[in-house]
Amino acid sequence: MDFNVKKLASGAGLFFTRAVQFTEEKLGQAEKTELDAHFENLMSRADCTKNWTEKIYRQTEILLQPNPSARIEEFLYEKLDRKAPSRITNGELLGQYMQDAAKEFGPGTPYGSTLIEVGECERRLGAAEREFLQTSAISFLTPLRNFLEGDWRTISKERRLLENLRLDLDACKTRLKKAKVAEAKAAMAPDFHETRPRNYVLSASASALWSEEVEKAEHELRVAQTEFDRQAEVTRLLLEGISSTHVNHLRCLHEFVEAQAAYYKRCHHHMQELQKELGSESCPPGADLYNTGIDAHILNIPDILYVMNFFPVETDTLKIEEVQAPATGTRKAKVLYDYDAADSSELSLLADELITVYTVPGMDSDWLVGERGNQKGKVPVTYLELLS
Repeated sequence: MDFNVKKLASGAGLFFTRAVQFTEEKLGQAEKTELDAHFENLMSRADCTKNWTEKIYRQTEILLQPNPSARIEEFLYEKLDRKAPSRITNGELLGQYMQDAAKEFGPGTPYGSTLIEVGECERRLGAAEREFLQTSAISFLTPLRNFLEGDWRTISKERRLLENLRLDLDACKTRLKKAKVAEAKAAMAPDFHETRPRNYVLSASASALWSEEVEKAEHELRVAQTEFDRQAEVTRLLLEGISSTHVNHLRCLHEFVEAQAAYYKRCHHHMQELQKELGSESCPPGADLYNTGIDAHILNIPDILYVMNFFPVETDTLKIEEVQAPATGTRKAKVLYDYDAADSSELSLLADELITVYTVPGMDSDWLVGERGNQKGKVPVTYLELLS
């Protein structure tokens, strides 16, 4: 118990001394050891890296998981070192609802069959989103968190230790300066005519005591300077490692961008496939108004035309083999993504290849006729980059 009380009193005394020292430094009344400009730049760069890494990490978490309750749950599971349960994505849940609704409305109706197709597409989008979230968490979030919870904590600990050693060094410098001033005063011999002989003995004794105090302070100063220099070198090496951290985070950033690009590419592909499936379907001429729940008796002519445009009736299929390239109006196009032809009227595409494209009267605006050598067929506009 006595040891704890002494330790507590010693800690309180040290805290008070440091507080007084900080105050005197702020007021310019105490000496302060300044670090070199390069060291200050390293610390400023490290602080900047920590602050922006923390902001990027938090915002990426919000991007990947907008629900704060879900983020708190994942945080608790992580701290408890337990695996978080698999959570269904919003897209998968929407797809499941659509497919369940289709069963109630009847999968044979136009609305029910479309709900099934759209629901399946939404489930594929949700699965792609889950894969993107998992990849991003591993390749991007984890390295950022490891830096904040690992490397940065080590750097902060060593910087605090360096600051304490700097304060000790400055305190030693102050003690040495005071001891030298006292020694100089004690060394001044008093005037024999104005003082008694006894004062000569006291003055000589005080001078010797202050000389010992100066030697002790000089020794403490050398020890404090050595410890400070050693800790400064350790801290400097850690701060210079921030450059390696930037290189590592740059690589992780590239992986995050690649994962994001792959995710959006998959989503685009799924939506293109869905549009193709919906566009290839037709509504029976006599059943379109009935099956859509629209009362034909209350529609006027413009309304009927609108419904007929929304549910187009099949027309004669365009015969690609009979299409001839116009004399003018052909253009070169670069293929952005691979595309597999759905039937013989379409042309399969390979990413980055160049083809010749043109349009013909009566053709859907979302499609063009593409030619590659002797091959010819319809190609989707969204898969192309028109060059000329």
